[in-house]
Amino acid sequence: MKQIFAMGGGGFSMEPENLALDKYLLAQSEAKVPKVCFIPTASGDSEGYIKRFYAAFETLDCTPSHLSLFKPPTQNLEDFVLDRDIIYAGGGNTKNLLVLWREWGLDKVMKKAWENGVILAGISAGSICWFEEGVTDSFGPLRGLSALGFLKGSNCPHYDGESERRPSYHSLIKSGLLQEGFAADDGAALHFVGDELSIVVTSRPNARAYYVRSINGQVEEEKLEHIYLG
Repeated sequence: MKQIFAMGGGGFSMEPENLALDKYLLAQSEAKVPKVCFIPTASGDSEGYIKRFYAAFETLDCTPSHLSLFKPPTQNLEDFVLDRDIIYAGGGNTKNLLVLWREWGLDKVMKKAWENGVILAGISAGSICWFEEGVTDSFGPLRGLSALGFLKGSNCPHYDGESERRPSYHSLIKSGLLQEGFAADDGAALHFVGDELSIVVTSRPNARAYYVRSINGQVEEEKLEHIYLG
């Protein structure tokens, strides 16, 4: 079963005292003690980010690991990735993540992993990367960026967390520079099963997710049903 868990914000890196989204993610695996691999490419393999991942996930019922493209643990990245139950892509620079993954062939490895039942997850850049397009500040002011295209449409994380995200996403969709798609607040996550959205879960009571489209030149937001994990 193919699954992608796309977080607008939250999780261990933004809410270290509230691991509701991370616990939900682990519960989606059929493994009793899932093997979770953090991929911090978008942050340039930030040591602090990696340490925060282990500090959080070592308290949970799982086996954590990480994959660095600057210090690869093995020459066979495909076998390494396919041996995990969950892949968790970190936030940071989406453009750099995509460039490096493609250079290393990790984009194709991720597609194979997804099709073989490895759960793909991520926050911010690690959310955008799974969609066809996203809104990013990876190279200047917020603009559209083509991504891996495992999921249809576009994606906008941090929808309520950064003041320019919502208006920029609206403008890009209205102008046709981005196709319609999914926006998620900090603390909201989109859980896709197969190619379709299955459920929205939130770690914050006011966090929401939306489907955003342009109809007759006007941008419309559809507030998606959600479950608060608190």
